[in-house]
Amino acid sequence: MKDLIGSAGTVGGLLLRFFQFTFAFISFCVMVTVPGFSSVTAFCYLVAAMVFQCMWSLAIGLLDGYALLTGRRLQNSLLVSLFVVGDWVTSTMTFAAACSAAGITVLIDNDLSECGPNHCSRFEAAVAMAFLGWITISLSFFFSFWVLASR
Repeated sequence: MKDLIGSAGTVGGLLLRFFQFTFAFISFCVMVTVPGFSSVTAFCYLVAAMVFQCMWSLAIGLLDGYALLTGRRLQNSLLVSLFVVGDWVTSTMTFAAACSAAGITVLIDNDLSECGPNHCSRFEAAVAMAFLGWITISLSFFFSFWVLASR
């Protein structure tokens, strides 16, 4: 079977990993610059999920880059299964963290009206970047799953 555009070991796969890492890193950086974020469990979970997504995306992105440079294919069934499971776990964790942080942000802003100057906009930016990271890692999951299922 031909390689899918966004599957592992392709330029599209490398781009997806780059965007996953970028969105997760921006979300992490924005969230940790907000004073007092660690007092809210959902925000701590978002930071932990973004760190995990950064590590996963960077590791698989480096593997994709290596495969592109050496001309190797990353279509081994065991390797693709690892990508599917890793992307699925990371995607689920990222989505849960983004949803919980979004819920707390809405609670703080709309219901409690205790949003300090510029805090809610930072929370919203971090959550938006987390959702964008979730979209890109979900695409990687679906491409990897498609490759695995079509074997």
